Amino acid sequence: MDRPKPDENITVIDNIPRKDNNRFYPGNRKPLQPEALIKLPVTAIQPKGWLLEYLKRQKSGLTGQLGHISAWLQKENNAWLSKEGKGEFGWEEVPYWLKGYANIGYILRDKEIIDESRVWLEGVLNSQRSDGNFGPTTVDSNGAEDFWPKMIMLYCLQSYYEYSTDKRVIEFMKNFFRYQLNYPEDKFIRQFHYWQGLRTGDNLHSVLWLYNITGDTWLLDLAKKIHRNSTSWANRNNEHVTGIEGSERPTWTHLLPDWHNVNIAQGFREPAIYYQLSGNKEDLKASYDVHKIIRNYFGQVPGGLFGSDEVARPGFIDPRQGTETCGMVEEMNSDEEMLRITGDIRWSDQAENVAFNSYPAAVMPDFRSLRYITSPNMVVSDALNHSPGINNSGPFLMMNPFSSRCCQHNHSQGWPYFSENLWMATPDNGIAATLYASSEVTAKVATGETVQIDEQTNYPFDDQLIFTIKTRKNSKFPLYLRIPSWCEEAKLEINHVQKSIKSKGGQYIRIERTWANQDQVILHLPMKIGITTWKENKNSVSINYGPLTFSLKIAETYLRKESNATAIGDSRWQKGVNAEAWPSFEIHPSSTWNYGLNLNTISPLDGIVIEKKNFPANNFPFTINDAPIQLKVSGRSIPEWKIDKYGLCGELPASPVRSAQPTDTITLIPMGCARLRISQFPLIDAESAKK
Repeated sequence: MDRPKPDENITVIDNIPRKDNNRFYPGNRKPLQPEALIKLPVTAIQPKGWLLEYLKRQKSGLTGQLGHISAWLQKENNAWLSKEGKGEFGWEEVPYWLKGYANIGYILRDKEIIDESRVWLEGVLNSQRSDGNFGPTTVDSNGAEDFWPKMIMLYCLQSYYEYSTDKRVIEFMKNFFRYQLNYPEDKFIRQFHYWQGLRTGDNLHSVLWLYNITGDTWLLDLAKKIHRNSTSWANRNNEHVTGIEGSERPTWTHLLPDWHNVNIAQGFREPAIYYQLSGNKEDLKASYDVHKIIRNYFGQVPGGLFGSDEVARPGFIDPRQGTETCGMVEEMNSDEEMLRITGDIRWSDQAENVAFNSYPAAVMPDFRSLRYITSPNMVVSDALNHSPGINNSGPFLMMNPFSSRCCQHNHSQGWPYFSENLWMATPDNGIAATLYASSEVTAKVATGETVQIDEQTNYPFDDQLIFTIKTRKNSKFPLYLRIPSWCEEAKLEINHVQKSIKSKGGQYIRIERTWANQDQVILHLPMKIGITTWKENKNSVSINYGPLTFSLKIAETYLRKESNATAIGDSRWQKGVNAEAWPSFEIHPSSTWNYGLNLNTISPLDGIVIEKKNFPANNFPFTINDAPIQLKVSGRSIPEWKIDKYGLCGELPASPVRSAQPTDTITLIPMGCARLRISQFPLIDAESAKK
């Protein structure tokens, strides 16, 4: 048992100490507030296991093939490949796709993807004009420019620089930012199309990234200009929100400047990004407030997101309301950035909640088609118009490879960005495991030694993580391991010796010692079944096991459809594409879905049985047949709970619900494995459950 080495110091802390500056990776320069965690270069982390399999499926699926099928990515007459920025397809689609596509190439070291990405990046670099502007330019009748698509392209250039250290990127960005600094203030950002005013956090992120490399103080003047011309995400009524009162309080609409789901998921990070310059804690609080407001009003559902469909509406809070796939990946990106700024483990937990429970179900397992809208309770996925049940008119529940062009292209960032944020550098020249998945990280630590850490795990389907240190010489540095908020007490073992630690969820274990080659750390995060009661949503419940939420296992029947016939009007193929090779799919239930749960009112966890299977040999657990863990629980069907007049899962009946139906043992699987699902359940009335 615990005999620490003389130089070994193990502590459990609430957050990352920030008194130092990392010697090897550019964190925030003064006068910026110090970051808690520092992003590593895109090539530093190599995913393994199911996450690597996901990236491979992206490459062979929609992400990797969009360049050959999407009209927006055709090279002929494409404005992003024009030196003058002239031509077609000059808006968000190319950079949306490229920010994920190129990063998959860098992470996988895939020459084909890297070479294809370079075609687009060289086109952008060669398009810069003498005034510093670049790429396609759109102006309104007053001459005000739309900077929004260029904000996304800056992300692509940053990743390319991390991969290549191509100094042209630095000069390019400096020239463009001088153009923005000199741009007339009365025509800047929010004066134009409203997307850019709500999403200026992207622009601000890139300006501070460049400042941390160059130290040019005029970039801070630009950062201030961007922020004061942003649409403010601050709570304008400065109200404390405690519950869902949207349909009762006329002031709810004034709490946020906009209720579009992607704008919220993407835009809420802007005040926190600006906090790094202002140092004003009210700016940081504003980002936390937006996150709280949208979830208190519309996020009383499992899976980490909120029910807005496209735009949130008062009273539409049932778990049958969904989120765009764009909203999912932008939420993950925001969570990852919030984590770097604050070190607050709640953002790691939030990113994993979306990544494990919501995002996988929005995409087909082969990654060749996706849905525009996915909901926690979703029992049909078809090409019909379900408006006004959902706030979109059209075939928005269909698994389609080329419908809804924003999500079609923007989905690509989800898993590569998640992979890039598994590990981060710390200000004290150490390294932190911040999101969990099998991977190997290579980084400089201590006084400049390069170490590798191999992480082996089937998390989130298993609670054990094994870290093996690989180093050419002994090296003393701190290793931080995150304890998720759901974990009541973590267990730690180093080189087969159990360590005594007192921990609780939402903390870091800091291990500082002289590490030798093949040292091994085992972190055990005991998972327990938990029940969340959504009092604000008809006293419904969801069942969790560690970071996973569980859904009813519904038999899925897939109907193949022609994509041309099941897409929205602005969907477009490239010329000559064989559309038959890219079918759409409807998914229909072929088993009973309208179950409520019989839970013991005194000991509700009694009777819930955990069943574990071998991890799938194909390394892909996110399907109903390959889910490596399932729960057995007692339930009764509720005949009155039906598909409604809009063709959607009917709204939840208020719990408790009386049912005279016989008791069944039903199977629950992880929410991310279920493309049809009931994830939020009514409770069966205790008296009827006894009969």
